[in-house]
Amino acid sequence: MPRYVVERTYDVDQDELPSVGRRSKQIAGEQFPKIMWEHSHVVMDSDGVLKSFCIYEAPDEDMIRRHAALLGCHVVDHIYEIGGDVTPDDFPL
Repeated sequence: MPRYVVERTYDVDQDELPSVGRRSKQIAGEQFPKIMWEHSHVVMDSDGVLKSFCIYEAPDEDMIRRHAALLGCHVVDHIYEIGGDVTPDDFPL
């Protein structure tokens, strides 16, 4: 199944992010069982705006966008399909 990096900008403070994460899991479990949220990197941009880069497995980009629309509290800036993964161990000296 394809995997994606989802770049998001949030409309909430960092204190509210745990409840957004719980809602995201609930919505996925109840309405989008084919979506699997692997993990996220949460960052603050240079303007102090909360963003995340989330790794998802899903049948297609449209399903991720429909899930995001129901979640609210954020804007999806970009969705990138992952072509592969590498680590430093993949490049021995």
